[in-house]
Amino acid sequence: MPLRTRLALLTAGLTVATCLTAAGPAQAQPSTASHACSPSVSIDRFSDALDKTTYQDTFVGNLSALAVDSDGSVAALSDRSSLFRLDARTLKPRSVVPLADETGSALDSEGLVVDRDGTRLVTSETEPSVRRYSRTGKILDRLPVPDDLRVSPAGRARPNGTFEGLTLLPGGRTLVASMEYALSGDSADTVRFQTWDRHRGHFRLGPRYAYRTDPGLGVSEIQAAPDGRLLVLERGFTSGVGNTVRLYLADPRHAMRKTLLTDLATCPPLGATAKQPQPNPLLDNIEAMTITGRTKNTLKLLLTSDDNQNPTQTTRFYYLRVRASAQGPGELRDQPQRSRTRERRETVTAG
Repeated sequence: MPLRTRLALLTAGLTVATCLTAAGPAQAQPSTASHACSPSVSIDRFSDALDKTTYQDTFVGNLSALAVDSDGSVAALSDRSSLFRLDARTLKPRSVVPLADETGSALDSEGLVVDRDGTRLVTSETEPSVRRYSRTGKILDRLPVPDDLRVSPAGRARPNGTFEGLTLLPGGRTLVASMEYALSGDSADTVRFQTWDRHRGHFRLGPRYAYRTDPGLGVSEIQAAPDGRLLVLERGFTSGVGNTVRLYLADPRHAMRKTLLTDLATCPPLGATAKQPQPNPLLDNIEAMTITGRTKNTLKLLLTSDDNQNPTQTTRFYYLRVRASAQGPGELRDQPQRSRTRERRETVTAG
């Protein structure tokens, strides 16, 4: 089946049944055909407003995760243990909270979820770990992690290749963390998605999924769509060429079968400039993604790049739209036990 046809069918199936609160620019102008990245995705605009800036003596960069907070602001997580609150319209920082582990040491923080009670679930790649923090940065809890997902020699994970993405499925009962790269002993294109089920206010280990990446790419972020499928951001870098960034939709109910939404290199550059070679000057090291809202047939996404505090990279925000349909499969939210059992069987066959 031609790619364009597959994308069109995919678009018809993406449900946007769950109501989301818009946190992007108010009444952004609808995208025109010239802003199309693919039949499913368009880009409204980008912003370099925070590139190489500081706030309260803290560098605003190294951004690795985004989430929409309960007040409509954008929570932006730096992998240098800083959690910023950004104005949703202007992106200006309004506060910053330092994060640390139980010993007071810095994290390599990569994934972020703002839970329904306002607590923050944050991953760190170093162990890896998932911790719950209060709004003020106090540690409230730490989730269990399977031994084989720990960094070698304690487990089979490679350093700087563990929990890169984090998302909460609709209904708030299931948390999902994505490994960035394959475990030792697995094929190079197979990464693991670990889940936790909420039980009496705590998360306990749930089923695990195997996800197949494109050759040479890793998973930099995941985000739950309103129907329970996962938006997956795959990313790679080739010296002298630049970044590859692709957006997929994957279905946990069907062995993580994925469908391409767009390769961001196909987006119009919109006048962007790059500080190093790129296949499209719009591209950079895109690492974070969140759903900021929806209209009847569109999901609004906010993405940002991690500049690694490097003069040849840019902290850049991207405003995308994924067109959707009111028709689609049922939600994963609050599935009965029979459906959960089927989900676990698919996990076994997937990897």
